Amino acid sequence: MAGEFEDIRARLEGIAEELTDLAISRLRDSIDAGGTELPVDEKRITRARRAVEKAVHLLSERDDF
Repeated sequence: MAGEFEDIRARLEGIAEELTDLAISRLRDSIDAGGTELPVDEKRITRARRAVEKAVHLLSERDDF
């Protein structure tokens, strides 16, 4: 069963990496602009990344049924 999810899991890992890069980019842009607070959308991006990472973890678990 685990093999069925391998392709999806791999794509989700790529999406998580893209979200990480996007959050870092937003933070850099804010710092470069002299900002002293987190960008508004950085929190949303980070929450989305965590959700994707949770899905990766769930798809990586063994099926114990």
